[in-house]
Amino acid sequence: MKIGVLGGDGYCGWPTALYLSAKGHQVSIVDNYLRRQWDHELGVETLTPIRPLAKRLEVWHELTGKQIELHVGDVTDYDFLSSYFQAFGPEAVIHFAEQRAAPYSMIDRKHAVFTQVNNIVGTLNLLFAIREYDRHCHLVKLGTMGEYGTPNIDIEEGYITIEHNGRKDTVPYPKQPGSFYHLSKVHDSHNIMFTCKIWGLRATDLNQGVVYGTMTDEVALDEALINRFDYDEVFGTVLNRFCVQAAIGKPLTVYGKGGQTRGFLDIRDTVRCVELACLNPANESEFRVFNQFTEQFSVLDLAKMVQTAGRELGFSVEINHLPDPRVEAEAHYYNAKHSKLIELGLKPHLLSDSLLDSLMNIAVKYRDRIDAATMAPQVNWRSPRNVRTHATKPDAVLASR
Repeated sequence: MKIGVLGGDGYCGWPTALYLSAKGHQVSIVDNYLRRQWDHELGVETLTPIRPLAKRLEVWHELTGKQIELHVGDVTDYDFLSSYFQAFGPEAVIHFAEQRAAPYSMIDRKHAVFTQVNNIVGTLNLLFAIREYDRHCHLVKLGTMGEYGTPNIDIEEGYITIEHNGRKDTVPYPKQPGSFYHLSKVHDSHNIMFTCKIWGLRATDLNQGVVYGTMTDEVALDEALINRFDYDEVFGTVLNRFCVQAAIGKPLTVYGKGGQTRGFLDIRDTVRCVELACLNPANESEFRVFNQFTEQFSVLDLAKMVQTAGRELGFSVEINHLPDPRVEAEAHYYNAKHSKLIELGLKPHLLSDSLLDSLMNIAVKYRDRIDAATMAPQVNWRSPRNVRTHATKPDAVLASR
């Protein structure tokens, strides 16, 4: 297939592009390098050293003989997106090209506005481009489990059947997003569902849990292909932060009671899920939703797992509880369904089998690059304000468009 990977320089997009290329698909990457600019803005660096995108693609070509096209541009620029569709003609488009961090969207007004404009306008442009150039093109959109929130009932995959006043219907599952970022994803889902209905488009919304790990078979071929390992308080995941803290002998910082429970999956399962969605596309006018995760853990569960793994490596690992800067339930019911991708053939990797290799050993290998100051919580959900940003401001990026 001809597959476009929008946001192909990012944490999920990069290994996905390599994986699909290795499988024999004709792959193109679309990116505007904003993810690298956000690191500069926040004064942080990913733990792993990331080469320039052009160099990464050059090394991939040298190692495999396979060519991945690069299209540099912004999906919020419809003229650029139109030219891309005409030049490449994708049969499937994987949409990773969004600002994906809840804390970033909660820093202040500018970051909230930027997140919603960037994400919602980019997705709308993509929907219009598919309508104009190839309505048969299958949209595979990265959503988030965070759209659902933490309801006191089981979370279904996208839809729920309800009975009310003697009548019955199947409707989209109620959304309870927890940040301006998650709200942007809810708006995306509504826009995609609407355009599938009125234009006959076909789309798969992958409501993904928290992804962990850096290594796939393709990334492991050469250090120049290595993936991101974000651990800072804005873009880093809690699991990455715990592994880095353990590697440098710092206490693991659990927010509140640590009962916050979410779905998790290995990066190797992310790329496989995307492939499964591409190989088994939605039907015309269909907006389908897959819950893309393999296991559920609480924050405290993760801390204890990292504590055990750290001790196996000879580290003394303590756990500290900090006041939670987020507005969220610190103990709650959480049971989300996630059977559809398993039914399509996904064979999950388990965190218990890969914690040391895919996370702890990477944290130890690159611990000289760790900046402990970037892990302290500074973004407060209750009192948005500008924190630790010193370079390219979101409003400046918007103005340049």
